[in-house]
Amino acid sequence: MRRFARESVFQLLFEYTFYDAPNDWTLELLTVGSELTSEDKDYINTLYKGIIEEKPDLDKLISSNLVGYTIDRLYRPDYVAILLASYELEHGTAPDTVVINEAVELAKKYGTEKSGKFVNGVLARIVPNINRA
Repeated sequence: MRRFARESVFQLLFEYTFYDAPNDWTLELLTVGSELTSEDKDYINTLYKGIIEEKPDLDKLISSNLVGYTIDRLYRPDYVAILLASYELEHGTAPDTVVINEAVELAKKYGTEKSGKFVNGVLARIVPNINRA
């Protein structure tokens, strides 16, 4: 269920990047009536709200590890996968390899055929530069 929870956060963040505001209705829609455990629902809430709160710092981290790109030029699904993974890496929600693999899978699912490699490359540059919370 953790994979489904992570994908839910991805979808919430994707929406957030369009409106630059959290949407509690969408958050409720993704969690109410689902088969998610209360632990998974807490995980979704924590990640979603935490990423929004720390987004300026996460954007700086991401920007400083992009080569030949700026955040506003990134394909949105790639950016959201990197944003989510950056937060998880900083907060140690799972082992680095798991976080990166999950981000790559999200990028492959929602992005282009090149998204997985791109996200993997950016996250490989981010890992040595993260500040563990």
